[in-house]
This record gives sequence, structure tokens and C-alpha cells, in this order.
Amino acid sequence: MPLPAGALPRVVVVLSFSVLLRARGAAQRRPAHSNLSASCWSRLHPANMFNSYNVKFHHRKALTSPYPGSHIERSQVPEDKVGWLTEWEDYNPVEYTAKSVLARPNWADPQINDEGFSPKFNERDGEVERKSLNGLYVVENGRPRNPVGRTGLTGRGLLGRWGPNHAADPVVTRWKRDGSGNKVAHPVSGKNILQFVAIKRRDCGEWAIPGGMVDPGEKITATLKREFEEEALNSLQKSAEEKAKLEKQLQKLFSQEHFVVYRGYVDDPRNTDNAWMETEAVNYHDETGETMDNLPLEAGDDAGVVKWVDISEKLELYASHSYFIKLVTEKQGAHWSEDPGSECHE
Repeated sequence: MPLPAGALPRVVVVLSFSVLLRARGAAQRRPAHSNLSASCWSRLHPANMFNSYNVKFHHRKALTSPYPGSHIERSQVPEDKVGWLTEWEDYNPVEYTAKSVLARPNWADPQINDEGFSPKFNERDGEVERKSLNGLYVVENGRPRNPVGRTGLTGRGLLGRWGPNHAADPVVTRWKRDGSGNKVAHPVSGKNILQFVAIKRRDCGEWAIPGGMVDPGEKITATLKREFEEEALNSLQKSAEEKAKLEKQLQKLFSQEHFVVYRGYVDDPRNTDNAWMETEAVNYHDETGETMDNLPLEAGDDAGVVKWVDISEKLELYASHSYFIKLVTEKQGAHWSEDPGSECHE
């Protein structure tokens, strides 16, 4: 049901309170083996992401022009006018939905005013999940409103769903090792170097985590595994026998204890005022390297190239992926920066 404009402050208060409770519970459930202090873990834990929203961080790539795959220029949005609580009577965003979306593929909604289309925002709508990972969002004039703020563009752009478009990002990691099998430490920080499986996206040429969209009715755990198989192991081009072998090898990695890196809104260049990306990023760590060493990486689906990449602050990745990777290094106690002041400490 659409929320009245006056309900927004109340919604924000309720969300902040509920997030605070979740953050407190998360701190109490902190793994015993973690070497992070309580205060450091509290700042890094995904339950605190919404409570500590930083508009500048979350709406940087979502303000860039031209819009991906087009020559469309967004209306310019000054930093102090991103938030919806700031009145801006002259705001005049550009309307744009890509032809590929308007063609109505099975992953896309109809236009908002199309006959027979009555989406149930802020709830599960049949097999389509229209709830946001960050809680309730405002629906204004029949359209969902980006919870972080203005983007200079209305419509859906390249995104299929009105409102949240859910994705899953598997961060598969291992320790960098020398020829003798010993972990390699960074010469400056002294911390062991972590590697992750990265893909080079075909659409924009940027390096990224091999993730993708959650299919209607699909569980996040299934999406994480499927996307990794499709983009990093080229499973779509494998025979049934080869797929079965991959499944057996990956089962150990994806069924073990894992770390939920982040759940929520993503600063993505495809975001608009009415459609935005949200993701659940999960770290699957191969401590010994035995599982992933026996799996030959092969780019497939949306990936042009796939390889193991050393993790450091010098990485430039798609959307908010660098931030997710940094959180993984903090959790694993791995190298990130040569400047000790940029990392959490006891």
C-alpha cells in the first residue's frame, strides 16, 4: 500500500530502531574466533549499514552520466539535494527505460500504467520479491521511490523491476600461497594476502564479483551458487556429466560456514528514482585452497574474463564491490592497505 508523504519520518525512525536491535543481537552473536574488537565489528557488520547510511558513498555511481548502455544524461543532482527530505521544487529528472526492458522479457515488469498490472510494493508479489532489504520504501504517484534519494533519472533504465531489483554476490576467497604452499604476507602490512575470484563484465569492462540477479521464487543460496557456476566456471556450456562433477566439487565449499558480508542497497550506475539494485554478498572462504585449486576457472555468461585477483585497496571494482571486498579482508584479518590507519584494530 502506498505510504503517505507524511509517514516518511516515522518509517525512518522505526527502521533505525529495528536496525539498532539487530546490530545489538549481531554483536552478541559475533564468532568467537574473530580477531575484531566489538567496536570494530559493530561498525563493519551489515546490520549497521542502513543505520549509518552515508549518502555520499551510496549515491556516487548512481549519479553518473551517461546512463549505462545509452547516451542519456541524468539531470544533475547536487550533493545537498540527493535526500528526499530536502525540498527541491525545480527537480526535473529525465525519464528513461531501455528498449530491452520495454520489450517485456520474462525478467521485466510492464510499464506502471499498463492495464492489468497492479504490483504489490513492499511485500512478496507472487514469485517476485518486492520487499526491500532496508525496510519499507515510499510509493509516490504509483511509483516506488529510491530510498537513498534522487538520481536525476526516473523510469527503470536497464532494470527490470519497479522498486528493488535483487541480486546475489558470492565472494569466493583463498589465501595467496608461494610455490611451497606457504601463505604470502604483504611486505609492508605484514598481513597475509587474500585472493578472490573476479570477473571482467562484458557490458562495461569493469572487474567485479561474479554475481547476478535472483530469479523469481529462487532462494538466495541457490542464486549464489548458480551465478558462480555460470560466470566463473562456464557451467552453461558444460555437458551434464561435467556439470555433475562441478556440483560435487563445489558442494563442500558452498555448504560450509560462510560470512554474510552485506545485505542492502547498492550504489549502482543503473539505479534510478524508481528502480534500484539491492544485494546479498556472501563470503565463501577456501581456507586450505584444496577445493578451488582443483576447479579450473572459465569465463561464461556475462563474464568476459575470470581470474584470481590479489586483494588490496588499489582494486577498482564495479558498483559497491570494492567495499564488500574490504569487509571480507577485515573479517579474515587479511591485508588491505599499506596505511595501517585505514583498517580497524583492537
